[in-house]
Amino acid sequence: MTSQFYVSPEQLMKDRADFARKGIARGRSVVVMSCSDGIALVAQNPSPSLHKLGEIYDRIAFAAVGKYNEFDSLRQAGVRYADVRGYSYAREDVTARGLASVYAQSLGGVFTAESKPFEVELVVAEVGHTQDADHLYRLTFDGSIADERGFVVMGGAADVVVAALRSEWSADLDLPGAVRAAARALHTGRGVDADGPRPPGTALDPALLEVAFLERHPGTSRGSRRAFRRVDAPELHLVLTSGSGT
Repeated sequence: MTSQFYVSPEQLMKDRADFARKGIARGRSVVVMSCSDGIALVAQNPSPSLHKLGEIYDRIAFAAVGKYNEFDSLRQAGVRYADVRGYSYAREDVTARGLASVYAQSLGGVFTAESKPFEVELVVAEVGHTQDADHLYRLTFDGSIADERGFVVMGGAADVVVAALRSEWSADLDLPGAVRAAARALHTGRGVDADGPRPPGTALDPALLEVAFLERHPGTSRGSRRAFRRVDAPELHLVLTSGSGT
C-alpha cells in the first residue's frame, strides 16, 4: 500500500501563486490610465481579433493579461452579469465595484478549490462624470482586489513600465496624450521582442498596440450613453505620430 505525499497548505498556496505569476509575467503589458476626459486602455497586442480590452456595460470596460481563453470566459461572464442586473433592476445598478466583487469571488474560488489557478490579472474600469469618480479595480489570480488611482500596469515588465509612467502621467492628460504616454512607457519595457529593453522617448509601433477609450461625456461627443470606443488603426497612427486630438 502506497502512502500519499503530504504537502502543507502554505506550500500548496505558494506553488499555485508562483505558477500563476509566471504565466501572467509571460503576457505582454497592459496600461489603464485615468485622465481628464476619460480612461485610456492601451495594450501590447499584435492580434487584430483576440482582444485584451473590451466593453462590459455603458460606462464599464475590461482589460486583462494572461491566458486568453481564461480571461475571455471571465469577460463574457461579466457581460452576462451586467445585462441581467441592468435588466432586472436599473442600468445605474450595474457598477464596476459590483462586477469586481463577482470576479473576485470567482477567481478566489478557483484558486483555493481547483488544481490549477487562473493565469490572469484583470482591471475593471468605470469612467465617472468627473475624474474623481473614476474607478480602476485591479484583480489578481487569487481573488485579491484593489481600488487603484491614476493608472494601472499589468503583465510583462510591469515594474519597468510603471517607472516610466510615473514621470509621464498627469491628471491633466487628455485621452490622446495618455495613449502617447502609455505607448512610450510600453516601449521601454521588456517582452516586446527578444531585443531587451527599448530606449525611452519614442512610442511603440502602432501595429503592436490595441487601444480603447472610455469617454467621460459620450452623449456630448457621440450622442451615445455607451462610453467605450475602440480606436482603429488610422486614428491610432494619427494620435501617435502627429499628437493631434481625436
